[in-house]
Amino acid sequence: MNPYISNTDSEVTEMLAEIGLKSIDDLFVDILPQHRPKSFNLPAGQSEYEVLNHLTKLSLKNNVYLTPFIGGGYYDHYVPAAVGTLISRGEFYTAYTPYQPECAQGTLQALFEFQSHMCALTGMEVSNASLYDGGTALYEAMMMAIRISGRDKIIMDGGVSPIYRKILKTYTHHLHYQFEETPVVHGQSSRPEILKLLDKNTAAVILQNPNFFGAIDDFTDIIEKAHAVGALVIVSVYPISLGLLKTPGEMGADIVTGEGQSLGLPLNFGGPYLGFMCAKKQYVRKMPGRIVGQTVDSKGRRCFVNTLQAREQHIRREKATSNICTNVSLCALQAAIFMSMIGKDGLKEMAQLNLDKAEYTKQCLEKIKGVEVKRAAETFNEFTVCLPKDASEVVGCMIDKGFAAGFPLGRYYKGMEKYLLIAVTEKRTKQEIDSFVQALAEVLES
Repeated sequence: MNPYISNTDSEVTEMLAEIGLKSIDDLFVDILPQHRPKSFNLPAGQSEYEVLNHLTKLSLKNNVYLTPFIGGGYYDHYVPAAVGTLISRGEFYTAYTPYQPECAQGTLQALFEFQSHMCALTGMEVSNASLYDGGTALYEAMMMAIRISGRDKIIMDGGVSPIYRKILKTYTHHLHYQFEETPVVHGQSSRPEILKLLDKNTAAVILQNPNFFGAIDDFTDIIEKAHAVGALVIVSVYPISLGLLKTPGEMGADIVTGEGQSLGLPLNFGGPYLGFMCAKKQYVRKMPGRIVGQTVDSKGRRCFVNTLQAREQHIRREKATSNICTNVSLCALQAAIFMSMIGKDGLKEMAQLNLDKAEYTKQCLEKIKGVEVKRAAETFNEFTVCLPKDASEVVGCMIDKGFAAGFPLGRYYKGMEKYLLIAVTEKRTKQEIDSFVQALAEVLES
């Protein structure tokens, strides 16, 4: 009898004949032999209690907590317990996209409040009701700029997340757009290189603040030069940093995107998260996704509607402004609750704690022999250090000491094998920081 099944030979032959196959092996012909299941002979059924007990014992084998000093776009921030309690209400369990707005006033109002929060946070005039994640939001912003300008050249700063840059290049692999990447100099955008590439064919300049190396910048001068040749400027931002930093709206940015995970969403083993997009009002009809607006009904009562819906299933495909337009409403609601709870002053305090604790960590790390903290540019809560050893190896050793020590930059940047990107959030205590520094010193000495 074939080890894959427990049926009799006659039953197997009959079932295979029904689907036009001669043998069990035909079912797995596309799977390499070494990857095929050894058997489908499963153990006898168990009760709910027995299954839970078994799974609990298995989970304890993975019960290893690493204190995180790793960022790279996703951060371990504090989430008030009330946030999880509120989004767990039954009314929100199916929160995805309200296709029947007259039946979803609560969901529409929540998204309207989310949009209002994002406009206030970024200093922009309009926001959509969220997108899939930070990387795809940046791609959508790039395509939006191409539609607005009618041009096909994109200048992308080298400080933009390499993960995001890969997303953009993957989605445009078979499209005829011209990409130009500029280097980062002393942690910040290279003005001369960007200005050298700016011309009448430039659709947009893509920047990030803080950039992937943690450096903060004021792009006002770059934005003015870009506007002078008719190009748009897209800025990807880390929302918590806006509690202290100059907003992209104040800099004059045209489109702003970012990853909303830091706004009240736990790391969740990698998702789900949300992307956000804000823009100048003059470009609202070119925005992807959907926008919720406030109006009054026939009786003069306040109500909410899907004001704009620009995805391909709503209008003619060639007129659509989006094809990655998933609206992660539950995550957007979670972010809106978080921002409502923490408030303007709370966000400022949270951002200040991030900055102060990162600066304290820098000072401690500089006392370790051979460790160089890169200080050519100001940073928020993430910064780069140069180690005397390969950063990937150091990170591996730090795991054994209970720390996720950071992001080895050599993974994406050739020649930076000894560079480590370290993130410090408001959750890291002085004791944790001191222990982290001590552990790193021990690893480097060993």
